[in-house]
This record gives sequence, structure tokens and C-alpha cells, in this order.
Amino acid sequence: MLITTSRKPSQRTRSFCKSLDRVINSEYVNRGKMSLRDVLLKSSQLGFDKTALISETKGNPSKIDFYNEKGDIVLSMDVTVSITNSKGRLKTSELSMKSEMDTLNILGELLGIPKCRDILKQENILVLKEGDNERRALLEFYDSKGVITGPKIYIKDWRIFHD
Repeated sequence: MLITTSRKPSQRTRSFCKSLDRVINSEYVNRGKMSLRDVLLKSSQLGFDKTALISETKGNPSKIDFYNEKGDIVLSMDVTVSITNSKGRLKTSELSMKSEMDTLNILGELLGIPKCRDILKQENILVLKEGDNERRALLEFYDSKGVITGPKIYIKDWRIFHD
């Protein structure tokens, strides 16, 4: 997956993108003056069939839009993020996902992360938890030692688009 930002992103948004790039099998590209069409072409040139566009509000990451290879939006999430300076390392090739929410199972497919078959597994895992009222879901990453590593993504709302 290619990860990029809206134009002229803040340092916090760029840090979030780099942090996300570190924990999933993806590549972060600075958007610069590229149009959305150019971003999708770049994604295709790099061999990716999905693109994540991170938008911001008041300098903070606030929305993640996922596009397919045709340029159609597949999932849009309103988010807040917590970026930690964790030294933990994930083995992205071994990353799997546990989900408490069937409605967001599409997220694992978009990120290219297989479902976890081992209920007790606590390392190299992305956990999607049900949240409270304001934050309806939470994404947490656990490193190869089972320690929470950044980023934490609080999902406030989402929209799934069908073909």
C-alpha cells in the first residue's frame, strides 16, 4: 500500500505516516504537488493496488481515505492518532490482525494483513478493539515482544463504499 498525505502536511501528519509505514507493509511517499491521479499512478508504478491518503485538521491527522487501483474510494475513516516514540519493532512479514468488530474487517484486507488464527497470540499483531461512544474503535499494534508500539489510531467514524 502506498501512504501519502494531503498537500502541505504538518510535521505531525508526516510523523504519523512514517510511523504507519514502519508497522505495516507499505511505502510512504511525500505528495508534494502531485494530484490525486498522479498519486494513484505512482502507487501503480510501485506495484501497489491500494493507496491511503491521510488528511489533517489543524495540523493533526484526522482522516484516512483508502483507494483501490481504479481510484475509487473504498473506506473513509475519521480518526485521531497517538504517536509514541516506541523502540519496539514489528516483523511486518509476520503481522496478523485480531478484530472485535466484524463491521471493519475490510480494514485487514485493505492493509494486506491476514486474520490471526491464534487467539492467544500477542506479538506482531494489529488489534482492532471496540471503543467507547466518542471513539468507536481503536487500532493498536503489538511488537515482536508483545509490547504496544505506536501508532494508536482512534476511529471516530467510518464509511464503507461499495462498487
